[in-house]
Amino acid sequence: MTALPRWCLIFAFASVLSGAPAPAAAVPEGTMTWAVHASLAPAWFDPAETTGIITPFMILYALHDGLVKPMPGQAMAPSLAESWTVSRDGLTYEFVLRKGVKFHNGDALSAEDVKFSFERYKGVASSTMKAHVAAVEAVDAHRVRFRLKKPWPDFMTFYATPATGAAWIVPKKYVERVGDDGFKKAPVGAGPYRFVSFNPGIELVLEAYEAYWRKIPSVKRLVFRSVPDESTRLAMLKRGEADIVYSIRGALAEELRRTPGLTLKPTLGTFTEWVALNDQWDPKSPWADRRVRLAANLAIDRKAINEAEYLGFGKISSSIIPQDFDFAWVAPPYPYDPARAKQLLAEAGYPRGFDAGEVFTDMVYVPTAEAVANFLQAVGIRARLRGLERAGFQKSDQEKKLKPLARVGSAASGNAGTRIEAFVLSTGARAYGGFPDIDGLYQEQSGELDPKRRAAILKSIQQLMHERVLFAPLLEPALLNGYGPRVADSGLGLIVGHLYSAPYEDLKLKGK
Repeated sequence: MTALPRWCLIFAFASVLSGAPAPAAAVPEGTMTWAVHASLAPAWFDPAETTGIITPFMILYALHDGLVKPMPGQAMAPSLAESWTVSRDGLTYEFVLRKGVKFHNGDALSAEDVKFSFERYKGVASSTMKAHVAAVEAVDAHRVRFRLKKPWPDFMTFYATPATGAAWIVPKKYVERVGDDGFKKAPVGAGPYRFVSFNPGIELVLEAYEAYWRKIPSVKRLVFRSVPDESTRLAMLKRGEADIVYSIRGALAEELRRTPGLTLKPTLGTFTEWVALNDQWDPKSPWADRRVRLAANLAIDRKAINEAEYLGFGKISSSIIPQDFDFAWVAPPYPYDPARAKQLLAEAGYPRGFDAGEVFTDMVYVPTAEAVANFLQAVGIRARLRGLERAGFQKSDQEKKLKPLARVGSAASGNAGTRIEAFVLSTGARAYGGFPDIDGLYQEQSGELDPKRRAAILKSIQQLMHERVLFAPLLEPALLNGYGPRVADSGLGLIVGHLYSAPYEDLKLKGK
């Protein structure tokens, strides 16, 4: 393998230094409790099953660790890998593992665990990653080498960020002994907290792993409680039954902000939400007509939704791709113009509107989807709201059952290419159809090593998405969270683009 240029070697050396363990901390003490907005799913305990959304990383950052992952101040921080190098031809990536790391059951981390974890990965981008990777080789106990079939500039974007869970490592021997189902019942990782107990859909309890390589966690026990009702989450925070709560919106968020002793903490992630117009691929559906799709976009008052649901902390969006993503093209905004929307419907043959069927949503986002349905109703697009629990919603989406409409969101990391791969490419895990010309442009950019040429191709794809009105983008929402008087450091906002508390070993209670 050809050595890296000098600046890359300097970067790799600096990465080693930046990952050096901190001085020993005091013995972990106390309990920190979260009231979580979604039902906890056992699939979130297994990095191999990450589904292209950020929610599982709420748990993965505690239980597990990745070779490389986002951390405070670093988008790709050395973690289980203390450094890595890339060959000049872009075909080989080699990772040097941190020595002395042990999983929670005492097994030592090795290159075989890394190889096993990648080959076992079956999440949202598994087909894409495995189509590009020719082989994974355990060079020795602490070195692992990835060989690509051809240069792929997005390898680290897919592998080393929460775009996937492929770089989050599980212990091979333990998984082989207990099986996949056994692993989800009693997960073992290399993260700062180890599994204690799980009451399905209700409560997950974790305990500090004092041998964690980076630092000893400050808080002894973490408790995550599923509390779907927002008013109940806020009441728990007020009573001291929860220290941190996620996703408090609208009037309740304003109440949280006004309550003495409580702190409102919005977080902005790589998060966009939109209405997926999933019936547009059926030529007999009204949604096959571009004018109908454009009418739906003009019917929605995004500013009103942002103010009502997110207290104005979100950002109005005209794309499913976050504005801060690499290679993002900021599309022209859709104005709120219900009169023009009605005119377009009439031109499409629906002067009195039409029955649009159901608009599906994750239960957490019922208020947003309800607002959208009301705006559509006002111009004659009669849609009925249907909420599903998050696990059921995700399963139905993967099975392409959310028709004709669905409120969809993604806060997965990556760039414009990764978001297009999942939701726009005809073979994408979350796509309901596609276009040959967009597929061809995507394949062209995926192997393009010239950043300027690649940016131009990705811009062309995004322009086609906008011209064809493939989606009804809504917002880049803020997650409105709150924490109580016992919390010295909530971890909210420490990692840029991450919506939840993290890294957990940095959290602190007052008096410690």
